Amino acid sequence: MSQAADKDPAPDALSPDLMQRFAFEALREQRSARRWGIFFKLLFTGYLLVLLGIGWAGSSLGSFTSADRITALVDLQGVIAPEMPASAENVTSALRAAFKDTRTAAVLVRINSPGGSPVQSGYINDEIYRLKHKYPKIRVYAVIQDICASGAYYVAAAADEIYADKASLVGSIGVRMDGFGFVDALQKLGVERRLLTAGEHKAFLDPFLPLQATEVQHVEGLLGEIHQQFINTVKKGRGDRLQAGADLFNGLIWTGERGLALGLVDALGSAGFVAREIVRAPEVVDFTLHEGVLEKVGRRLGSQLGTGLRQALGAQW
Repeated sequence: MSQAADKDPAPDALSPDLMQRFAFEALREQRSARRWGIFFKLLFTGYLLVLLGIGWAGSSLGSFTSADRITALVDLQGVIAPEMPASAENVTSALRAAFKDTRTAAVLVRINSPGGSPVQSGYINDEIYRLKHKYPKIRVYAVIQDICASGAYYVAAAADEIYADKASLVGSIGVRMDGFGFVDALQKLGVERRLLTAGEHKAFLDPFLPLQATEVQHVEGLLGEIHQQFINTVKKGRGDRLQAGADLFNGLIWTGERGLALGLVDALGSAGFVAREIVRAPEVVDFTLHEGVLEKVGRRLGSQLGTGLRQALGAQW
């Protein structure tokens, strides 16, 4: 055989079968990409429609009521503290909007809170008094649900009248400071505490150091001063409605029924009762600043959309 015959034959053009397979694969990939594109477009469109629909519904609350007089509701729920739903910023903003509405016959502060920061509670109390002075025809009613204790009652004391359920918990007019001590634990573990300070009492109440009598006395003085501020605020708001001679400022709590006898509460009743029977404006419009519904839905759908994309694309984060 010739030398040329000993070599492998030159490769021919792709076979028809192979070309057909490539074409089918390319077509399949295009169809798959198109389907995912349509899916995500529809998902995004639905997402926008949900946001727009909920946003319209949320913004229209109370807007289309035919009532000329409304009871403006402001909820104070949970711990009173910065960056919380019951922060002074949120509650005072809602109060200002409630008072400003020309239809408002009265403002109803519905409370279900164990208390919290005395500073935040003081901000809210001060703002209620300021708004009452600015809008003298609008009365403020505090309605207690399960509990109105400590800083929450500090807020309620600014109301013209306080209502509660007979089983509500009311009071806790006092101040507390919590802490722990780990001095003996460090000694048992053989751990050496190393602390450098500038200022004789800079490390006072450090949980790894023994208490010093002078520092304890100083803190007790601070608590006593804040407690007296609390007492003065309650007396300012409740006046001679408080039962004479009763020890109301010892930090204890009472039921709404007992609170009525002590003068901490004016009457028993719910928010609906107050709006209907006391204010005579049964149309209740909520001015509470809740976390935006759009933000909740957007965050939830956004998270689900991101998960779907990662799964679809096989991404690992």
